[in-house]
Amino acid sequence: MNASNLLDRKAVAAHVLRHLARAQSRGRLVHLEDLASEIGVRHEDLRHVVTSLHAEGHVDAKRMKLTLSGFALAASMRECKLRDARPRAAAPEYRYNVA
Repeated sequence: MNASNLLDRKAVAAHVLRHLARAQSRGRLVHLEDLASEIGVRHEDLRHVVTSLHAEGHVDAKRMKLTLSGFALAASMRECKLRDARPRAAAPEYRYNVA
């Protein structure tokens, strides 16, 4: 299983919307590379998610800004705890046979 299979694209999309809303409300520009490092995903994976959000009409991918629907989604998730973009590996389970 490669690393891209472990990516939770819905969680990444939620992080993208929240980060862009925060930056946009402060009047700051967001670069794809910076956003990828903040979220903790590969640049290529983030580009794919941003492209999907653009196709759905939530993000203007060229300007890296939210549309009105993107703002609405980000606002609805403001108080939510977001899942990690990459699920953490479960700790190995050790079993001991005791005679």
